[in-house]
Amino acid sequence: MADQTPVRTPGLYGSILETVGGTPVVRVNNLAPEGVEIYVKAEFFNPAASVKDRLALSIIETAEKSGALKPGQTVVEATSGNTGIGLAMVCAQKGYPLVITMADSFSIERRRLMRMLGAKVILTPRAQKGFGMYQKAKELAEKNGWFLARQFETEANADIHEATTGPEIVADFAGKRLDYFVTGYGTGGTVTGVARVLRREMPDTKIILTEPANAAIVASGIAQERDADHSPAVSHEAFEPHPIQGWTPDFIPFVLQEAIDKAYYDDLIPIAGSDGLHWARELARKEGILTGVSGGSTFAIAMKVAETAEPGTVILAMLPDTGERYMTTPLFEEIPEDMDEEETEISLSTPGYQMG
Repeated sequence: MADQTPVRTPGLYGSILETVGGTPVVRVNNLAPEGVEIYVKAEFFNPAASVKDRLALSIIETAEKSGALKPGQTVVEATSGNTGIGLAMVCAQKGYPLVITMADSFSIERRRLMRMLGAKVILTPRAQKGFGMYQKAKELAEKNGWFLARQFETEANADIHEATTGPEIVADFAGKRLDYFVTGYGTGGTVTGVARVLRREMPDTKIILTEPANAAIVASGIAQERDADHSPAVSHEAFEPHPIQGWTPDFIPFVLQEAIDKAYYDDLIPIAGSDGLHWARELARKEGILTGVSGGSTFAIAMKVAETAEPGTVILAMLPDTGERYMTTPLFEEIPEDMDEEETEISLSTPGYQMG
């Protein structure tokens, strides 16, 4: 019989916001090569099911403390979805109106989730990419006097990962080796904040950063042009559209720039979107771990590192969100709605309750 001990500390929570963070590190048992331990940090255990819940809460509470966000003021932000969903959760609880700008190329369920949580979602043309939705958010903030969350530039981004995600990893691996930490980037907050902690407290851990093979803007070595407020001045010339939603906008975020300038990662390994799709499906089918394309892509790099790793190597990969956020994307295009031949055969093996 399974152990029925509660996995969380018993007690009452004052609001949903108190459940952000503290996500589990889970061992991969069936896919990891023999002799190598692979773990994943399952950020879909956050209340709105992604790592960006941490960022959303940090942005709002930091702005409240500084006075930059006034009671009842509208919050506006550009997002591929997860930050917007996290902000919608936080703003719903705290009573702030929220307006999201998002390119229409991102999955429909994301915009529906944000609207379900009370946000207004303003779509921008996909041809204008992330830069377009970002500029739209800036326009709306300037015209209406709204608070612009600025996830790509704010210090509250990397700071929350330095304060929570990094220390959680250190605590989970206390007394144990951790040879590799693998992550992709969207804003760059995870790698920058976690790296600050690992470089200080677990200096032997190698940090592996990954980005889409066809949008390798960091690997290009081409500097990002920026405005005076550190926001991107133009779309990055090395960018191409890619299927890894939540990763790599068409500019190098200022939050990520710290990791680049201070050499916070030991290797930068590109990944094809098709590989990310494959490994997300494998995690679901072989491990019961449901993650999105970004999680599958990070895990793909963990598997690649594991191929040549010495026996005893321990690898941790970040899984940013849940696979349920990708129902209308290529991740699920191979998953049928109706019964396949094998399912039909099982149904026909008994006489009753047949589909017409």
